[in-house]
Amino acid sequence: MYCDRLATSRLNRLLEQFPAVVIAGARQVGKSTLAEHVLGDRAEIVVFDPVTDIENARRDPELFLDNHRTPLVLDEIQYAPEVVPALKRRIDRNRTPGQYLLTGPQQWEVFKSLAESLAGRVAFLDLEAFCLAESARRIEGRSWVERWLDDPDEFVASRPKRLPAGRALYERLFRGSLPETEFLAEDVIPDFHAAYQRTYIERDARQLGDVTDWQQFGRFFRLAAALTAQEVNQSQFGRDIGVTPQTARRWLDVLTATFQWHEVPAFWRNTVKRISKRPKGYLADSGLACAALRISSPRALADHPALGAIFETAVVGEIRKLISVLSPRPALHHWRSHGGAEVDLLLERDGVLHPLEIKVKSRPTRGDARGIAALRATFPDLRVSRGLVVCAGPEATALTRLDHAIPWDLAPGP
Repeated sequence: MYCDRLATSRLNRLLEQFPAVVIAGARQVGKSTLAEHVLGDRAEIVVFDPVTDIENARRDPELFLDNHRTPLVLDEIQYAPEVVPALKRRIDRNRTPGQYLLTGPQQWEVFKSLAESLAGRVAFLDLEAFCLAESARRIEGRSWVERWLDDPDEFVASRPKRLPAGRALYERLFRGSLPETEFLAEDVIPDFHAAYQRTYIERDARQLGDVTDWQQFGRFFRLAAALTAQEVNQSQFGRDIGVTPQTARRWLDVLTATFQWHEVPAFWRNTVKRISKRPKGYLADSGLACAALRISSPRALADHPALGAIFETAVVGEIRKLISVLSPRPALHHWRSHGGAEVDLLLERDGVLHPLEIKVKSRPTRGDARGIAALRATFPDLRVSRGLVVCAGPEATALTRLDHAIPWDLAPGP
């Protein structure tokens, strides 16, 4: 069953302007499905293979391209890097937009080659797993993040509405957001995530060539899940499983390259002392985090000590998905002082900081906005917008004169 994606309109716009577009993202997030949906019967589709040289594309890329009309979808392009120079030569001769649509799961060397050799001729679109609106089949309108960034006053005054009731919070976090989990029975979700880790994450790490001890790497992945939504301390990562900080950093880079891990840098100014400069790290999917932590069911998650971190992981992932279709994207930061004040997420756009706290509670209080107040006091010369406390509550409510609590599952609006 095809689900409409937020990225569809953005992809169509890029195809109208650039000769080549690359859809990048983790395994099983729907890259090939989106490409087929957008181009449909208009395009030929070739799926490359890590073993077989499909149509001799690697041996003779010019002849391969001669035998295909455009538009042409080249799926899993990382398995045929020899095609990239031939694409460049053809695009240099013909800049017609929308000729080639490429897909791939990682930030491999072939993608670096694409960015360098096709500079100005290729656009990149990062595709994430399902956001809540996509899961609910309600993507019409502007996302709550876009509305908040555009006009914070109007956003809070509009009393934003929630998405239609769907799965309960704990089940949503337990399932995660990979498209396949939308259609599986709850009792096999852990089996799906275990297979995903073994089949995709470990295989991709092997192909990147940075991992030799797979048992140790599996422990490292589980440790990353245990430390999601925390500041990244490479020494701690290494010490806890007996590898060097350098190996820990290299393995985090592997997880990043396979779109399974992302980091939010710290916000700081040179004139301000004694603030944390470490990034915060997040596993990409709350369901994978639950599986790695051996959480057996949504009910077990409800009482688990990692619930707050997993909820934060899901909310930050949701915001990443919603801003992935904005151009330009706002910058993401977190902020924490050595005195203990912190703000989970800062979205920076047009010189304005938009602060956001994340609390897995149904009724936040004024105290939950203390970090945002501390941010304003620390940076009185900066422009800080109305703050939000994203929570598991039923409705938007005012916490202070400047800050509001909102449910995490808001619907798109006008």
